Amino acid sequence: MNYLTRKNAMNDFDTFFDSVFGNWGVRSSKIPPVDVLEEENAYVIEAELPGYTEEDVNIHVEKHVLHISSEKSNTEKEGKWHVKERSYIKFDRSFSLPEGIDEDKIEAQFENGVLKITLPKSPVEQPKKINISFKH
Repeated sequence: MNYLTRKNAMNDFDTFFDSVFGNWGVRSSKIPPVDVLEEENAYVIEAELPGYTEEDVNIHVEKHVLHISSEKSNTEKEGKWHVKERSYIKFDRSFSLPEGIDEDKIEAQFENGVLKITLPKSPVEQPKKINISFKH
């Protein structure tokens, strides 16, 4: 299944889930949209996470896979609710890292609902030249 087919299948599933459960306060997992840009010295991943804070998002690398996840509940607010559709939100995104990423120097920033993760490329070692002398 290619990316577009998978994305369309996820959208179809979300539409089906929403039509079955409607406004009962049950929501499907929404995968946040991301952009991945390759720069000269790094890859940059940007994810739209409106309404989230740094404390809501977990980021880690395990076995050369970058994981971005969140599990968020809005049940702590007291009051007389008329509609409650956002009681629980969960997502998990994973990205296989290409070779040549300096995993110890990955950085993340969060500003105005946009998560930006910078994946610096490791310096490329230049092949060294070794002169071989003839043995007599």
